[in-house]
Amino acid sequence: METINEIWYYYTQNGAYVWEQFFRHFLMSAYGVLFAAIVAIPLGILIARYHRLSPWVMSLANIIQTIPALAMLAVLMLVMGLGTNTVVFALFLYSLLPIIKNTYAGIRNVDQALLESGKAMGMTKFQVLRMVELPLAMSVIMAGLRTALVITIGIATIGTFIGAGGLGDIILRGTNATDGTAIILAGAIPTAFMAVIADVGMGWIEHKLSPTKKRKNVLQNKVEEKPAL
Repeated sequence: METINEIWYYYTQNGAYVWEQFFRHFLMSAYGVLFAAIVAIPLGILIARYHRLSPWVMSLANIIQTIPALAMLAVLMLVMGLGTNTVVFALFLYSLLPIIKNTYAGIRNVDQALLESGKAMGMTKFQVLRMVELPLAMSVIMAGLRTALVITIGIATIGTFIGAGGLGDIILRGTNATDGTAIILAGAIPTAFMAVIADVGMGWIEHKLSPTKKRKNVLQNKVEEKPAL
């Protein structure tokens, strides 16, 4: 109970600072995933088209994923210096694997009969991609973005070691304090809360973009529009 009171006291005394670091932390994570999506989604589509490239691209993304976060930041810091940009670039690298894998899986699992139907209707390859493959694969791609965002929220906490700020600053202050359990929790709780909200929110979007969900909505609309006899 005493720890809870100390956490509450910390929030009341440092509320503006906590909110500032909360949004800073979220923006670093979101930008890392956004930039990764810009690169990884087209790359996933490319390797789905040219299967021989997939082992090389996946292996490279897997190697990046296995590098410890502190080691990654240390190497990038030597090249890019201290600050937010270095952390965002590191989060970009860690977000590549889940987005590439899910994009590849989503495009590869599209029913071939639907692709052939699109081609038979005279669609170009780009039109098939835009109107058939991407809509059907979007829920799988969103699952990759969901995984990447949750991962980056956790990794972003160590950005404090290179002066990037975020909720890791609060956690670090707690580790440096004599009895800093409450301060550590004051930084860890918003981080966990952010990860849960991001997971639930992205999961909701993923569900809405599900082809099964869309098909049910279309059928329901048709039933409602059918005139009564």
